[in-house]
Amino acid sequence: MTHSFGKAATITALDIGSSKISCIIARVSKDKKINIVGYGYNASKGIKNGTVTDIAQATLDIGKAVQDAEQMANETIDKIVISISGEKIRSVMKSSSMSLNKNRPIGDSELEKLYLKSTSKLDIGEYSLIHCINNSFRLDNGEVLKDPRNLFGEELSINILLGLVPEHICRNLSTVTENAHLEIQDQVFASYASGLACLVDDEKEMGATVVDMGGGNTSIATFRNGYPIHFASIPVGGNNVTNDIAYGLSTSFPHAERLKTLHGCAFLTSQDNIDTINVYPVGEEDDSCIKQVPKSDLINIITPRIEETFEMVARKLADIGLADDTSHRVVLTGGASQLTGVVDVAEMVLDKHVRLGKPRNVFNIPDALNSPAFSTAIGMLIYGVNYSERCPKKIIQKTSSSNGGWLDSIALWLKTLWG
Repeated sequence: MTHSFGKAATITALDIGSSKISCIIARVSKDKKINIVGYGYNASKGIKNGTVTDIAQATLDIGKAVQDAEQMANETIDKIVISISGEKIRSVMKSSSMSLNKNRPIGDSELEKLYLKSTSKLDIGEYSLIHCINNSFRLDNGEVLKDPRNLFGEELSINILLGLVPEHICRNLSTVTENAHLEIQDQVFASYASGLACLVDDEKEMGATVVDMGGGNTSIATFRNGYPIHFASIPVGGNNVTNDIAYGLSTSFPHAERLKTLHGCAFLTSQDNIDTINVYPVGEEDDSCIKQVPKSDLINIITPRIEETFEMVARKLADIGLADDTSHRVVLTGGASQLTGVVDVAEMVLDKHVRLGKPRNVFNIPDALNSPAFSTAIGMLIYGVNYSERCPKKIIQKTSSSNGGWLDSIALWLKTLWG
């Protein structure tokens, strides 16, 4: 996608999560400075684990968040950048190489030939292609290069990261946004956007993994040499902790969420055996029915789920060879990362340096948005303004027909800007 920002251009990010839907409207200057002028957010009731479960409710939730943002910005929007998340996302690193004329420097024609070779007739099966990121070159199997032009060598290789999600998930998201009278301008993985918002340049270069702890799932994006090299997700999030509390203490889900927010912690202390908390039994709201239980009962419910979450993250890091790399950093973000003690548990389980990440790469972020819960939405603005990707010319996609058979369809996408 080629971005052209004239005077007072507008960009809108719509972060469609399992616990909340956020809409942020920003104006972009010619020098690509982002100025947030409106925002709105509300509970998400028609989305679960990144998947639409109730089209009518999801449409209402989106419409309410957009309307609030429009009223604050005093502007009507129709095009949006949306987030993609959920346990079904996956990534594939595609590599290719070609021989060079060692007596001639590498030029645009060689890069074009290599790119076309690596993405020719790209078969993505039943998935939609969300990202196609040219993230590194190597010359004669040497060090990673970002731009090999004007260099001499015998062989040039390229790595392209493909970000994929089941095609039906995109169709359902398209349906609810269309129902809300919105046009999807661009799409971005939630964890990728969070990385753009939270990571400093040195972290992206040296190697860091963003763990975006949402309500329905935890999304993962690993960066190295300035670019993402892996996307993944696990089907556990903050809502699982709330559910555990509700069942474990026999209380309602809203009260369980309140207990988690006010008294929750990811590890147990000796004081927790002494302190008590008030718990309303399910169906009872009268103060005379309050039960007093040790705070340790609450913590003992939360801790195993948090430990399980990071054990699953550790397995994802092991899949890409980073389990024993103690120099690799981890940055936690997302609403569920704000639970007290989460960073400490993550460091213990992952055996890595861990910090909490808030959006930091946009100036003058309103106080209401300056928290890990809005990292994805802020990062989506950064992505929409500063990043572009080139789609392959031929994408082979298998989709389900109405009678249950499989048909091959080819979509031709032509874009001019080198990603």
